Amino acid sequence: MTITIMRQGFTEPKDLTLTRAIIPIRSVRSKMLEEGYGYIKINQFIERTYVDMGAALKRLEPQEGPLKGLILDLRNNPGGLLEQAVKVADEFLDSGMIVYTEGRVEGQKMKFYAQKNTTQHDYPIIVLVNGGSASASEIVAGALQDHGRAVILGSQTFGKGSVQTIIPLEDGSAVRLTTARYFTPTVAPFRLRGLLRISRWRMRP
Repeated sequence: MTITIMRQGFTEPKDLTLTRAIIPIRSVRSKMLEEGYGYIKINQFIERTYVDMGAALKRLEPQEGPLKGLILDLRNNPGGLLEQAVKVADEFLDSGMIVYTEGRVEGQKMKFYAQKNTTQHDYPIIVLVNGGSASASEIVAGALQDHGRAVILGSQTFGKGSVQTIIPLEDGSAVRLTTARYFTPTVAPFRLRGLLRISRWRMRP
């Protein structure tokens, strides 16, 4: 694609040729902070997040024994795919509800449960969150917190507790509607949670 631009310092317009390309998003980064203590940063929940996190855990966990601790960094994670968030939370849980949704119609009510894992991660976990942690990242943090599996550290999260449905239109455009709300296991509908908890009902456009 060729574009023509004119800006200060140019005596005449210039053509610039750009090549279209698919930019791969690396959603998971990891490293060993010091012996026995791992760090995993999830930037966004995309199609490969769970698989990439699993690979990161294999690299971090020594063959001779478990880690002494893990930091799961969800700061400034805007969310993404619900399915991937459920799988990430399930990796550290063996049973119990991860998240459920409530909508106006019966088909919008869903419940997601943890399954027994073949690989155990029996070490302390700290989840880092901040005001940029939203949606799927709040689901992970809330589930691990509610089951007593992790300590949440940081500042109050964004509070996006809504589920959006995209409805295609005939002209090629689409309408995004909020069709349900999600809740972590110990949250009753419309009950606010305190500081460093998952603030869920402060709706934003």
